[in-house]
Amino acid sequence: MRFRHRAAAGFATLLLPLAGLVGLASPAQAATEATATYAKTQDWGTGFEGKWTVKNTGTTTISSWTVEWDFPSGTSVTSAWDADVTSSGTHWTAKNKSWNGTLAPGASVSFGFNGTGSGAPANCKLNGGSCDGGGSVPGDNPPSAPGTPSASDITNTSVKLTWSAATDDNGIKNYDVLRDGTKVATVTGTTYTDTNLTAGTDYSYTVQARDTADQTGPVSGARAVRTTGGGTDPGPQPGEKINLGYFTEWGVYGRNYHVKNLVTSGSAAKITHINYAFGNVKNGQCVLDDAYAATDKAYTADQSVSGVADTWDQPLRGNFNQLRQLKATYPHIKVLWSFGGWTYSGGFGQAAQNPAAFAKSCKAVVEDPRWADVFDGIDIDWEYPNACGLTCDTSGPAAFRNLMQALRAEFGSNYLVTAAITADGSSGGKLDAADYGGAAQYLDWYNVMTYDYFGAWDRTGPTAPHSPLTSYSGIPKEGFTSAAAIAKLKAKGVPASKLLLGIGFYGRGWTGVTQSAPGGTATGAAPGTYEAGIEDYKVLKTSCPATGTIAGTAYAHCGSNWWSYDTPSTIAGKMTWAKNQGLGGAFFWEFSGDTGNGELVSAISNGLK
Repeated sequence: MRFRHRAAAGFATLLLPLAGLVGLASPAQAATEATATYAKTQDWGTGFEGKWTVKNTGTTTISSWTVEWDFPSGTSVTSAWDADVTSSGTHWTAKNKSWNGTLAPGASVSFGFNGTGSGAPANCKLNGGSCDGGGSVPGDNPPSAPGTPSASDITNTSVKLTWSAATDDNGIKNYDVLRDGTKVATVTGTTYTDTNLTAGTDYSYTVQARDTADQTGPVSGARAVRTTGGGTDPGPQPGEKINLGYFTEWGVYGRNYHVKNLVTSGSAAKITHINYAFGNVKNGQCVLDDAYAATDKAYTADQSVSGVADTWDQPLRGNFNQLRQLKATYPHIKVLWSFGGWTYSGGFGQAAQNPAAFAKSCKAVVEDPRWADVFDGIDIDWEYPNACGLTCDTSGPAAFRNLMQALRAEFGSNYLVTAAITADGSSGGKLDAADYGGAAQYLDWYNVMTYDYFGAWDRTGPTAPHSPLTSYSGIPKEGFTSAAAIAKLKAKGVPASKLLLGIGFYGRGWTGVTQSAPGGTATGAAPGTYEAGIEDYKVLKTSCPATGTIAGTAYAHCGSNWWSYDTPSTIAGKMTWAKNQGLGGAFFWEFSGDTGNGELVSAISNGLK
């Protein structure tokens, strides 16, 4: 498996003649400034996988490295990656690639190989001197790398680090904690709180295990941490309004939108919460949907929030690891895992039959030890309880309240529990189908989906804004406005502070339209990048600029197409309205619809101040 994976990825290298090796450093330099550590990371009987880690332990940069060792007869390297490996009889030599030879003080690099035979390396030399890094005790392999540390309890001057244990054939003695490549502590457990830090400062932490023979293993992955204060984390402060955005799991594919885009757009400093969408609901349980996108997709250094590349063997990659890095850099951000949505709401009916079991399954997946530090709560997006969405639900009016009660009982007061709900304010509509008033006591807030009221599913129109704030003369259906939905929820006893106003970062449109004002006829859905009848704001702002406003939102008529969408100007008006209503803030669907400089996120942030 390992070999096929490496070969498919293009990392396997041909073994070259030893005569091609040049540029070795002097033995004196190597012995005092660098170490090389060996570990057998896999053994499948007919072969094995080995890994060397080279670390610069000196105070000056190393420009190249070469590791040499002897294997007993019958043991050999068959393929290698991240180094050029050659042999002369039983003597083996590995030289850095062009891109990984430079090591700053405290930095390390690893290379690996597949091999045959059962022998262990001996007579290790690094740049001509002693390796000084373990792997040379007969019959005793050095320990594995510990898990990448997670960061929590970040303050102006301290951070708590936690990591998963390393493994060793004879036992782990202790761990060295390294801050920016320099050892700051040695501990026997798998947690450490680093203190006396500087406010508003970036740090990088790694961990290295030592076994009972005092051999050190490879360092863990790096965790980027920024301490609070110091004016470097300009995020929202306690007591400010909520500014929550949905991050879609599948956006990393065709949309090419990643967690780092929140940083480069400037949005990370302006939001308070992220809803990660979506987890699935199957067999009455919360489950992870796309494991590759969430936990396995590898990011290069330039794609990563921390600026550190993922390694093939680290325990967590993908969106979850990127969100972990984002929280370390912007500790004001809270992340909730959202389950359901339009596509996955069909499973809630079965979940409602045993709310306690459902809640227990949700907590188990949210608190999975591989990513427990990533999530601060859970969001339920049931579209729609006791009503119709993609499918129709007949769970009864009490099912939603019962589910929320069970979730709060299971998650307790230390987690956020929220729900995205319908904004149908019509008489006898979806807001009247479930006990949203009774359920509110168990929730921190509702994300009221005050968008998608009108769209090209009505192929011939009439054209109407999909996110009207208020009613207007000629609106196709009364009660399909933000104001009507908020008023109905308040009347049901939901506190205004538990209501967030929804903003769509996209437009909905028709084609075959000749009338500029709302109310025109159409022939079908306007063309869209990913789906007919819908388009991102970042596209519409230039392809079909707004030509008018109605009911607190914008519309545009260009050629035969008619679109409605929110702009920074209409968002400003909606935020003023939300503040006047005493709402808890706003949320939006979803990040990738915004411009590269996050102008819609900025409009919400500025409008809520």
